[in-house]
Amino acid sequence: MELTLFNILDILGTIAFAISGALAAMDRRLDLFGIFIIGFVTAIGGGTLRDTLIGNTPVTWMENTIYIYLIGGVTILAIIFRNKINYLKKSLFLFDTIGLGVFTITGVEIGIRNSLDPIICVALGAMTGTFGGVIRDILCNEIPVIFRKEIYATACIFGGLVFVIMHDLGVKQDIIYLTTSLIVISIRLIVVKYHISLPYFYISSEKK
Repeated sequence: MELTLFNILDILGTIAFAISGALAAMDRRLDLFGIFIIGFVTAIGGGTLRDTLIGNTPVTWMENTIYIYLIGGVTILAIIFRNKINYLKKSLFLFDTIGLGVFTITGVEIGIRNSLDPIICVALGAMTGTFGGVIRDILCNEIPVIFRKEIYATACIFGGLVFVIMHDLGVKQDIIYLTTSLIVISIRLIVVKYHISLPYFYISSEKK
């Protein structure tokens, strides 16, 4: 596989989400098999959905088996060095945020390469960035972050819009990649630190 900047970013996102999944699995005290499964589906879930929707089959990790070995190796390292991670929750959040920012880029870029409408490109970026985390949370018996009041997918959408605009303006690819990833990561860090959230609604169960 040729190591272009795009492929390097895709590998970084895969590593980040594999670690995120492994940490989440260990936090729930899953066995060795469970840790590998959660790490794997977290890393490839968003890309698999994206490739399936645009008809790019076999999906990326099936054509390039290096991703399978990469995820396996990263998961093993996460298990070995689990005691070196002092703050499991913070580490999980950090790697999840990095994966979110990087995979948003790859999703939008692939949409553009396939000459899709800008809105679809942004949607692909959001799906690529969030769907692995959705699968991880569901398998770990958690309500997915994307469905809570936290700003998660919104950060991907905003970053994706910036990507598309900068691309249409003819900005250099490296600058687009760096700017988009930093925007998504920064938004996610800021909203969590300052407890910024979208409004949510509920139906009261109290009887009158």
